[in-house]
Amino acid sequence: MPQLSETQALILSAAAQRPEHIALPLPDSLRGGAATKVVGAMLGKGYLEEVAADIRKGEPVWRETGDGHGLTLVATNAGLAAIGIEADHAPTEDPEYVTPTEQTAAPKTRIPREGTKQAKLIAMLRAPDGATIEEIMVALDWAAHTIRGAMAGALKRKLGLKVTSHKVDGRGRVYRLPTA
Repeated sequence: MPQLSETQALILSAAAQRPEHIALPLPDSLRGGAATKVVGAMLGKGYLEEVAADIRKGEPVWRETGDGHGLTLVATNAGLAAIGIEADHAPTEDPEYVTPTEQTAAPKTRIPREGTKQAKLIAMLRAPDGATIEEIMVALDWAAHTIRGAMAGALKRKLGLKVTSHKVDGRGRVYRLPTA
């Protein structure tokens, strides 16, 4: 069994007892940055996942997506297994359910916040002409290594976006994302 902190085990145990394995509310002692850090680690390990909150059902909201929708936290089969609970399958009436094999095969869907530098970077890369490192440096006031790191880490690994590049005469290497 994986090594869990006491807080992680408490969150997963509580989620296992709730309908649809919703992990909210978090323990009262876990607030602010500490909550973000613990939940981030659990999301990274695949113990929790963010899913669209159904406000009509009264599901609690973990965070806002920026477009008026909220996300809640749900314990995954891997999270339940980490505390020794075998979850065979989710309720069949849940259209949002992802089977365990799909869950491990597909990258997590993350939604970038509006108005951030990351969102501006994505918009520049989705423009018809794409963008060069130099153009991004000017627009975002980032160093070249920061831009390359953001493209490789945040865009490719975390968001699962396919960044392409090619050389353009008189412009240099141009980076692009497929349009949404």
